Amino acid sequence: MEHEETGCQTAPEGPILCANNCGFFGSAANMNMCSKCYKDEMLKQEQAKVAASSIENIVNGSSSSSSSSSTSTGVEKESATIAESGNVKIDLVEVKTIAAPSLNVSSAPAVAAIEPKAKEGPARCSSCKKRVGLTGFKCRCGNMYCGSHRYSDKHDCPFDYRTAGRDAIAKANPVVKAEKLDKI
Repeated sequence: MEHEETGCQTAPEGPILCANNCGFFGSAANMNMCSKCYKDEMLKQEQAKVAASSIENIVNGSSSSSSSSSTSTGVEKESATIAESGNVKIDLVEVKTIAAPSLNVSSAPAVAAIEPKAKEGPARCSSCKKRVGLTGFKCRCGNMYCGSHRYSDKHDCPFDYRTAGRDAIAKANPVVKAEKLDKI
């Protein structure tokens, strides 16, 4: 009686088998079908709607111009036939789209203007010219250094750490001033 008053639904007494008898369990949210059968059913309904609309277009005669454009874009559709009893038999609708790369006249010179980069040599320390490879240290001044020259005092770094630190502190701690209160 509480369930009727609150609007809650009671849980089913036992599991419900799929309405298509596939052997899996269904749910009331999926029309008592399992998830795969429900998905297949929704796909069939969608294809039936598409076929019905295409049949209406054929009957109305408005598809003569669209059929020529659909073949030029590479879309292929299999035919849907109408049975004598008025039922619609739908064959699988297959859509294939072929996209051709478009070349703009203005972008063609830009492609030709891009030259391949010259092959750079191995990474070297800016102080001693030792090969550092992957173990090099990149400094804030923008140069690469070996393990012995990685510190700023070892390679006479031109980067100003003092002003960089001051700017970082100023950004992190903005000045907050309260409004002055009127004295009574």
